[in-house]
Amino acid sequence: MKISVRGRIALRAAALASWASQRAGRGKGSMIGGLIALKIDPTIMDQLGRGRRTVLVTGTNGKSTTTRMTTAALATLGEVATQADGANMDAGIVAALSAHPGVALAAIEVDELHLPHVTDSLNPAAVVLLNLSRDQLDRVGEINMIERRLRAGLARHPDTVVIANCDDVLITSIAYDHPNVVWVAAGSGWAMDATSCPRSGEPILWDGPHWHSTGADFQRPQPDWWLDDDKLCGPDGVRLPLTLALPGRANRGNAAQAVAASVALGADPTQAAAAAGTVREIAGRYRTVQVGEHAARLLLAKNPAGWQEALSMIDPSSAGLVIAVNGQVPDGEDLSWLWDVRFEHFEGVQVVAAGERATDLAVRLTYAGVEHTTVPDPVRAIASCPAGHVEVLANYTAFRDLNRDLDTKAGA
Repeated sequence: MKISVRGRIALRAAALASWASQRAGRGKGSMIGGLIALKIDPTIMDQLGRGRRTVLVTGTNGKSTTTRMTTAALATLGEVATQADGANMDAGIVAALSAHPGVALAAIEVDELHLPHVTDSLNPAAVVLLNLSRDQLDRVGEINMIERRLRAGLARHPDTVVIANCDDVLITSIAYDHPNVVWVAAGSGWAMDATSCPRSGEPILWDGPHWHSTGADFQRPQPDWWLDDDKLCGPDGVRLPLTLALPGRANRGNAAQAVAASVALGADPTQAAAAAGTVREIAGRYRTVQVGEHAARLLLAKNPAGWQEALSMIDPSSAGLVIAVNGQVPDGEDLSWLWDVRFEHFEGVQVVAAGERATDLAVRLTYAGVEHTTVPDPVRAIASCPAGHVEVLANYTAFRDLNRDLDTKAGA
């Protein structure tokens, strides 16, 4: 990997800034390092990407999980550069690549709005397209606009292998005209943002797992990889056991796309599937923490589709369910999406509304007919539940702050 003189200066300055940030107790310093490197040399991402075979992973939900699974699967071929903290914008990507000089493989999570220019910089061997649905409209923007941007961005890279979820209408539209696609039936539990064809505007009609547009030659492609109960099926009669440490049907779809991407780069399918199944925790998600008499399992959800999927993972035999919602900028300050989530059907589970916007959530739960209490502090909300297993479902900053508070409590 050849780095220019200016690029080397940028990386040295970034390393110094990261060191200073760590010494000052302000975190790992990777973000500030990446920002400084890009300020000094705006081409540093391009340079860091040269000579690597990179997989980019994007979508509204499941990016971090699928990136971790892809990293595990690609590790059967050799060392893999990736983000440890899920920082998926330019500075975080630069920091991840600069931390792994000389590593020939990379699995990089990318925010969907950043995918076009990151693809231009890194010229990836493969791009994984997971799903696309509305996500904090006040901050991210209208979903069909994002679909058009991603479609145009991928058109500039015809040699890149696109691993696309054919069960997602918007994802299929992005990849439909691309000359090098591997279609994966990864599932889609949320269709509210793709009721009409993104190409013609006509309705999308569903028949079981199959769908088609009534106004254009646009329909669900035949998948190259698909799930069959506990098996992952693929090209040339491949049929593999897929046993995951992570819960939920969405994670099975994530694993299928991770395996397909790693196979596209030359991994053995059996080894890749086994490696993807070893992933247990992603930046605190899915971990279980002991809080007094409570074993709290932490789940993260950030938008209506993600909330619906996370709610399907809730153990109905749990002693309690804490739902924590904040409304800070990273969460989206407009919480009207709460009314798109189906919160019904929690009979027999003690539900507690928590977070900075606990009152907004409590109103939604009341209209859903869910009996609940309101305890804004998430740690106290956990403590208010009966002893035993407690499910904790939180949005972005509520999840981040709760993890910090629990780690501080454990350290004390």
